[in-house]
Amino acid sequence: QVQLVESGGGLVQPGGSLRLSCTASGVSGFAFQHYAVAWYRQAPGKEREGISCIAMTDGGTYYVDSVKGRFTIARDNTGNTVTLQMNSLVPDDTAIYYCVADPGSVVKPTHAIAYWGQGTQVTVYS
Repeated sequence: QVQLVESGGGLVQPGGSLRLSCTASGVSGFAFQHYAVAWYRQAPGKEREGISCIAMTDGGTYYVDSVKGRFTIARDNTGNTVTLQMNSLVPDDTAIYYCVADPGSVVKPTHAIAYWGQGTQVTVYS
């Protein structure tokens, strides 16, 4: 059973940066290279939205427009960790951020995603 653990959330002022990490356990680094990993977020009173995704096989990435140019998703050399570098944060980025993963090269629709982390809170305050 794959388990995902997020870390790196916190409080930051507008314009600041945070780096989130997602570490997978219960799966070998080699096997995790055949997964797709994404970051979702859920702001108060809003539905969860996928904001970025990476295919572990080839490193292909995707970003929604609201974070494009500010956030960067990356895989590290251990093979079991994905990071989300968040720069130029704004109050609208305040949310619980979740790491998700699915076997294959793409993440399934939200209701069908196989693995979810517990989430980490990001708060951007003035």
